[in-house]
Amino acid sequence: MAEALLATLGQGRFHTFSAGSHPTGKVNPFAIEQVTKTGYDVSNLRSKSWDEFAEPGAPRMDFIITVCNQAVGEVCPLWPGHPSSAHWGFYDPAAAEGPDEAKRAAFEQVFQQIKHRVEAFLKVPLETLDEAAIRAELQRVGDIDVTDIGATS
Repeated sequence: MAEALLATLGQGRFHTFSAGSHPTGKVNPFAIEQVTKTGYDVSNLRSKSWDEFAEPGAPRMDFIITVCNQAVGEVCPLWPGHPSSAHWGFYDPAAAEGPDEAKRAAFEQVFQQIKHRVEAFLKVPLETLDEAAIRAELQRVGDIDVTDIGATS
């Protein structure tokens, strides 16, 4: 969802990629529902390991942003070029249990939370900042409280 939001809201400023430390082998259908709302092309979405982005020939990354709270304590690969990195923790909506409506609501809430942080990130004047300031801004955006965003009563 973060890949699609940054790509679409960034209006071509960023080439985005999504991967995980423990891919399941398929993209969650509730995530696809949310991504479809952005107009992002879902035909190329696939479940993939972040290891493929640390291999020779992988796309050059400027930023690595982990989003799953489960990934916060994991050791990330050594990324070529040493991109700026941050953790923007979100609840993993794939862990939601219950009927499809509850799962769909969990994905919608996290989608809105990610969107809020992406919108904040897009306001950062990256071209005017040095590497240390960019790292600080990435962290600041990750510290924005999003717990009530997208919540339904």
